Amino acid sequence: MCRGAKPLLGEDIYRLREGAGAKKSPPLTSVADLHAHLKPLRISDPPPPVSSPTHAVSAPPISTPDQQFKWACSVCTYENWPRARKCTMCSSPGPPTSPPRIVDDNSTYNTSKWYQRRRQQQIQQQHVDWSWLNACVGVVQGDPSPVEAFLKSGGDPTRQLSPQEVAILNRPSAFDIGHTLVHLAIRFHREEMLATLVSGIESGCGGGGSGLKRVPSYVAPELATAIRRHTATIFSCGKKHHPHHHHSKFTTFTLPAEIEDLPVHIQEQLFEELLDRDAQQELESDPAVINWSVEVTVQLGSRLYALWNRSQGDCLLDSLMQVTWGIFDRDNLLRRALADTLNNAGHLFYSRWCEYEASQARQLDFSLSEAQWAEDWSALVRRATQPGASLQQLHVFTLAHILRRPIIVYGVKFVKSFRGENLGYAGFEGVYLPLVWEGSFCSRSPVCLGYTRGHFSALVPIEPSTTHDNLQVTFLPLVDSDRKLLPIHFITKAEVIPIFFYSPTNAGSEERLLREWLDVNLTSGGLLVAQQKRPTRPLLVAQMLQEWLNHYRRLA
Repeated sequence: MCRGAKPLLGEDIYRLREGAGAKKSPPLTSVADLHAHLKPLRISDPPPPVSSPTHAVSAPPISTPDQQFKWACSVCTYENWPRARKCTMCSSPGPPTSPPRIVDDNSTYNTSKWYQRRRQQQIQQQHVDWSWLNACVGVVQGDPSPVEAFLKSGGDPTRQLSPQEVAILNRPSAFDIGHTLVHLAIRFHREEMLATLVSGIESGCGGGGSGLKRVPSYVAPELATAIRRHTATIFSCGKKHHPHHHHSKFTTFTLPAEIEDLPVHIQEQLFEELLDRDAQQELESDPAVINWSVEVTVQLGSRLYALWNRSQGDCLLDSLMQVTWGIFDRDNLLRRALADTLNNAGHLFYSRWCEYEASQARQLDFSLSEAQWAEDWSALVRRATQPGASLQQLHVFTLAHILRRPIIVYGVKFVKSFRGENLGYAGFEGVYLPLVWEGSFCSRSPVCLGYTRGHFSALVPIEPSTTHDNLQVTFLPLVDSDRKLLPIHFITKAEVIPIFFYSPTNAGSEERLLREWLDVNLTSGGLLVAQQKRPTRPLLVAQMLQEWLNHYRRLA
């Protein structure tokens, strides 16, 4: 700092700096003595007199303006004395010109004016991210345009305000050091901006595709909260033979037909901000899992779209809440219902699970002991109770009973590595029927999900124009692109054997079982499809969709 000579070995480093012949300081016996003897240097203080073995240099008695006002290094911010031509700390070159002298009538320097002008030049020379600062101002003023511009340019919604940026904004009542856009949105009650920022943070965490996401529940967060409160009231627990949770109302979420009234470029933006493009592409790639039949997607108007959702281990539960109510399971409602069901009514599912798993094990030429079966079952029950824990086929089967309706999973058959190599059989694709319930107690209208790379996505159509008994209908294939019937999970021999009297083949028996639980049709092209019927949309969901659509109508 001061270019003084290094103390000789054995010297008292706490001695005062009056000169080379100064006496040693008295011993330190208290904190007060330590503070009295240790006088730390500050960057803004002038250097103290330096003692050397040959001569002593004392501080100049009078400070000139050139010595009073230092220049800050643009690289390391160290404040250097005006006469320094380069930074003492990092050797970066100093200002190109010497400070101008403004002489008044008394021939003295007008240092205050020069200092203010110098500070303004330093601020202008600094690299300022005006996109980021404009986004902060936009949140405070309620203007979403600079916020969206900042996010679309790749800006980080978790970025924090630095002291220099707070000084530039110069509004202490609004901006504090360390604040993010989320802090500002909460502080100034910008609910729509807050939802947009949260989506930017979550979509940046992976799993659901890239870019800014704007799903209906983010655009209308108050209505989404009201829907979550409503769904919590329509779960009930059965008694006696079925002591597990179940849904007491059937709803099916579809995208509104008004989307097609928007200009093409607005539709493209809407789908980019709504869909999981990565999942959509993988499900539609060769061999396609969804939308592979022109007859179903075009002629019957039943194209499926993979909605973006959170990738936090609860994607299965999020997807089921999306295909029914259009929201995420933020309150872990389905997770709690799943855990309670397996804890209280696990015996109703255990025998089915054992028989199903044993048949799968026989195909792979291995078997498990009773202790191993019990251990695996306990692990599955524990997973149901842990938020964020990944779920298995048993959980999908149990959730079909909680919703009291079939679940169709269109999934990739093999899990691939990042190189495209097959790592193993996925096993989620197929139909999950609520077989433990009585058929009359359940809905015959299924919901469908997509499965890719350990991630579930909600698959929903645009509001269909085809009607059946005054209900809008979407047709869901029950076969894959090779015309092979989708597997039915967790069926027992007792449910299949009686059907053999009607059909000599296992495929025929499974088809008859599907017809017992679903409204099944055969298309003119010979495809077996299930009818997904959508009754009148719940009022809260309709209001949420209208607010979401109004955002894109304003853009148009």
